[in-house]
Amino acid sequence: MSGHLYIFLDESGNLDFSPTGTDYFVLTSVSSRRPFPFSSGLDRLKYECLENGLDTQEFHCAEDKQAVRDKVFAAIGANLGSLRVDSLIVEKRKTGPALREDTRFYPEMLGYLLKYVLEKVSQPGAAITVVTDRLPLQRKRKGVEKAVKRALATIVPLGLRSYRILHHDSKSHYGLQVADYCSWAIFRKWESKDMRSYKLISPLASESDIFQSGTRYYY
Repeated sequence: MSGHLYIFLDESGNLDFSPTGTDYFVLTSVSSRRPFPFSSGLDRLKYECLENGLDTQEFHCAEDKQAVRDKVFAAIGANLGSLRVDSLIVEKRKTGPALREDTRFYPEMLGYLLKYVLEKVSQPGAAITVVTDRLPLQRKRKGVEKAVKRALATIVPLGLRSYRILHHDSKSHYGLQVADYCSWAIFRKWESKDMRSYKLISPLASESDIFQSGTRYYY
């Protein structure tokens, strides 16, 4: 088994802080090492979908049919012992105005999540690759990427051998697709009290509500 740790990231909800936006924004990480045990099951399922007439390039929880969604969650559930899932829950109405700027909100929230995850999973001399889906902020991507790197530089543990953060299309990694499914399930729990999918991953889901004290966050 590879000693190299991979952290796959995905987000659910939107960055619209107006009354028409989502109530919550959820950042989710899935941590695992090679060989990724979920990959073979998802690979088989992908070809089953193709052979049954579905044009399946990747699994995307919000868009997949419920029958496919159930099978993907089953493949994830069969490998719970080899995964770590952590989510940062942001109740957007409690976010102070100063933090709502694109180039500040996303990097700082990502920094909080990764700080927590790295404290739990990193070991001296470890090498870590962080893989995110393509950043959601197309018009400000370069600025956000710089801010993400600055945020990570302040929280990477001493003794870590190396780390990289990469932005890839979700179809390039089953790990990103698993993160998408886990993030969607956790988001549905918070946004609409829909527990159906969450129950399938709840044994390994760690959730941190950054505003659980109820106070607004200004700095």
